[in-house]
Amino acid sequence: MIGRLRGEIVHKRPPQLLLDVGGVGYELEAPMSTFYALPEAGAKVTLLTHLAIRDDAHVLYGFAREAERELFRALLKVNGVGAKMALAILSGMSADEFSACVQAADTAALTRLPGVGKKTAERLIVEMRDRLDKLGVFPGAALPAAAGASRGEAPSAEAVSALVALGYKAGDAERMIRQVEKAGLSSEEMIRAALKAAARKSS
Repeated sequence: MIGRLRGEIVHKRPPQLLLDVGGVGYELEAPMSTFYALPEAGAKVTLLTHLAIRDDAHVLYGFAREAERELFRALLKVNGVGAKMALAILSGMSADEFSACVQAADTAALTRLPGVGKKTAERLIVEMRDRLDKLGVFPGAALPAAAGASRGEAPSAEAVSALVALGYKAGDAERMIRQVEKAGLSSEEMIRAALKAAARKSS
């Protein structure tokens, strides 16, 4: 089992990144909560990992802090929640916010996340309440703040692709990014702004 990787960021395209570890390139998927904390391509970073073994692929997931990984693993144990939905949950709200939603039985906030319907939200609240107590308090982020956009594709296009990968419909993702798009913003900053705006509209 691969539990941690330290290496150089070769490429970032949310929710995917490529990490060079001793000349070996590891492809990882990560929630936006981790992407917000990543430095620019070329910088060294340490990520905690979770390896998911499926019939058709081995998928490696990366996390900036232990609380994110533990929450991801706990979410995978909930009936009807797969890795894609778990990433969407961690991208749409912080571990602290998710914990608060569960403790307050706030189904409305949870259903604002892509792919989470009312029944799934109710199941998350019931099944995650005890698990969150066992996980304990979620500490602050362990990595420095993000610095700039990843290279290659336009930041707005990367942001749209990331939202689609997280479960939003293409049209909705484009609309969300158009509403927050500004010159000079990185894709991560646009995604953060779009997700915050979506949460405010539904509150």
